[in-house]
Amino acid sequence: TIHTIAKLTKTCALRLTVDKLYFILSDKVANGGVGMWCELSQGSFFDEFQMEGVAAEHNEIYLELTPENLARAFKTAQNAKAVKIKLTNKHCPCLTVAVELPSLSSSSRIVTHDIPVRVIPRKLWSDYREPVVPDFDVSIYLPVLKTMKSIVERMKNLSNSIVIEANLNGDMNLKIETELVSVATHFKELGNPPWVSGNGSQNSTQERDPEIMAEARIDIKKLLQFLAGQQVNPTKALCNIVSKRIVHFILLQEEVSLQYFIPALA
Repeated sequence: TIHTIAKLTKTCALRLTVDKLYFILSDKVANGGVGMWCELSQGSFFDEFQMEGVAAEHNEIYLELTPENLARAFKTAQNAKAVKIKLTNKHCPCLTVAVELPSLSSSSRIVTHDIPVRVIPRKLWSDYREPVVPDFDVSIYLPVLKTMKSIVERMKNLSNSIVIEANLNGDMNLKIETELVSVATHFKELGNPPWVSGNGSQNSTQERDPEIMAEARIDIKKLLQFLAGQQVNPTKALCNIVSKRIVHFILLQEEVSLQYFIPALA
């Protein structure tokens, strides 16, 4: 997961709560930046987890870090007997990753990585709230991400932007159009997720004509960055389109969920 996040962004926030960890990128989507929200259940990753936030009623910690540094530290931990992660203060606040490696002798070898972090003050926490799932026009399951990536990679040489369009019949098209060339790839029978709204009724998209396409034109590099970052094929991958406004991707895999928001180009 951390390797995926490192491919998606140079810096992000890490939010620690009693039962979950979150990696958050809150570039203002309204200003053309992408947004990311990755949620991990700590019980699936740690045998022991102790955390003390700023106060009993605000039992959370927010840190800003470079995920690439964390990914490097975890690379050394692939064959580790144990990994400990602590928040320390060494010249500056650090996330210290201590990796206990198997050793031929009875003594163990411990490799320590100190990753500099910036503690985010409480007054800025509201900048890192969970994004609201936009009121989308169409929600559709994605094709195999590797297939999608190889198609988008080829299209990138022809255009800076790509149109994603989908309908409620399970059809999705990837299109580029320039003065010289027009290319489209069609996917059929992908299926549409059954969304239920807060009051228990089916989502309002049910009233929509299933044949009508919802579309958004987005930056092709941002889409490729997202697709290239996926190290594993998730159990569920879907995409919500708010026509001409935003494309919202959701990837689910066991105890991890990743949401990624790409704003539409004007």
